[in-house]
Amino acid sequence: MKLNRSLMKAGSILAAFILILCLILSLSRHLRERRWRNAGPIENHPVRIYDVAFQREFNDMNEVQLQAARAVGVPPVKDREAAEHMKKKLVEITANEWYGVETLTHSIPFLTPGAAALLERIGRDFQDSLAAKGLNPNRIMVTSMLRTDEDVKKLRRNNQNASENSTHCYGTTFDLSYWHYEKIPDLRGRPYADVPPEYLRATLSQVLKAIHDEGTCYIKYEKKQTCFHITTRK
Repeated sequence: MKLNRSLMKAGSILAAFILILCLILSLSRHLRERRWRNAGPIENHPVRIYDVAFQREFNDMNEVQLQAARAVGVPPVKDREAAEHMKKKLVEITANEWYGVETLTHSIPFLTPGAAALLERIGRDFQDSLAAKGLNPNRIMVTSMLRTDEDVKKLRRNNQNASENSTHCYGTTFDLSYWHYEKIPDLRGRPYADVPPEYLRATLSQVLKAIHDEGTCYIKYEKKQTCFHITTRK
């Protein structure tokens, strides 16, 4: 009987000790999180960053890109409804953790599986490269994708120089802005400091050059449109 009482008393003491320990640990975590949130924006700590020579490195002309687009892409589609009926040949593109999609005015958010995989790889490699360079995370922004026959007609009404036979018509091509990015807002309630846009552009250009040099894609630097025009070769 005395032994049982002793065991019960020891158990109560142990339970009380565990409860107090849990409270201390919880309070400690709370204080650490509070200090973390109050520490101010998460700063960049950049290492040396340089631009790629855009006009020299990204100068794959339309004829070359068009040949690849015709080889691995889909036939031109009439409108969005037609694109949505090509589920096995086209992937609908929506914003995710690797890239954002700007408002599309003369295209629709569809790409071939090869182009979709290339876009995601660029987004992943871009964020990995930012981290390696001591820069805060941002997403690349897609500004144009698949153009339907209807899109081309609308575009040519506003711009007579627009091509009737763009690589965008085959689902193999997308444009990435080199000035506009989407900042990832925070980490556990603590905001990231802005990354200078020239650092973002330089980082993206390095990522694209590495992928381009593998023979994975064609790239054209579009100065007026402030974008990289990219066509998958697979």
